[in-house]
Amino acid sequence: MNDKLNDQNIYVRAAFPGEIITINHDREIADALKLLGSESLIGFDTETKPAFKKGEVYQVSLLQLATPEFALLFRLHSLEDFSLLKIFFEDESIKKIGVAIRDDIRSLQKTFPFEARGFVELSEMAKIHQLKNFGLKGMTEEVLKLTLSKRAKLSNWESQILKNDQKLYAATDAWIGREIYIALNNSKK
Repeated sequence: MNDKLNDQNIYVRAAFPGEIITINHDREIADALKLLGSESLIGFDTETKPAFKKGEVYQVSLLQLATPEFALLFRLHSLEDFSLLKIFFEDESIKKIGVAIRDDIRSLQKTFPFEARGFVELSEMAKIHQLKNFGLKGMTEEVLKLTLSKRAKLSNWESQILKNDQKLYAATDAWIGREIYIALNNSKK
């Protein structure tokens, strides 16, 4: 029997349940980060405009941070003052949870320097818990019995206005990592 998800939508599609807030200006950063409150588990992800030509490389376009209530989408190309994000990323008491975060961190550090503290790589947890899948989509299916749409992944994250499907995709990708982390910590493996 094939363990992979087929086209018959075996699982319900995961969708971020909270409010999605886009941050386009430096003056919005402080208030946005306050929405994370005293939450110590934050879903983390980034999006970059896809490159289709050899040698073509883009900087990170979007930073996503999520709790169950709020997903913050930081449009990095429209921001200049990263001091509050630097403080956030260097805070060891806040777990920033995601998949393939090493590349995300390196890419973000090209935009603004920071020491990465408190980051949790879900693929390492997947190995410890002997999961079959190490990617976000596969772990979502295996651990949460939900599926992720990856349709918006290759969209233009640098477009002037993000479409609603892009916002939902970005929010869901950050939030679902947090949910997988909680589920794995609550499992008995």
